[in-house]
Amino acid sequence: MSNPWLKKNPFMSMWLSAANSAAGSARGQIAASAKRQSQAAITQATQDVMSFWTGALTGHPKPPARRKTKR
Repeated sequence: MSNPWLKKNPFMSMWLSAANSAAGSARGQIAASAKRQSQAAITQATQDVMSFWTGALTGHPKPPARRKTKR
C-alpha cells in the first residue's frame, strides 16, 4: 500500500514553482540595484578625487564679471 503523503501534489508544485520564479526575479532586481548604486558611488568618488587634485593645481576660479547697467 502506498503512502498518500508521499504522492506528488500538482498544486503544491505549481505554487512552489511560482514562488521560486518570484524569488529569482526579486534577487535579480536587488543585484542590479546594488550594482547600479556601487557604480554610482565609484563614479562619484572618482570625480571627487579628480576635482580635488585638478582644483588644487589650477587655483580658484575667477568670479564672473559684473554687468554694467544702463541708467
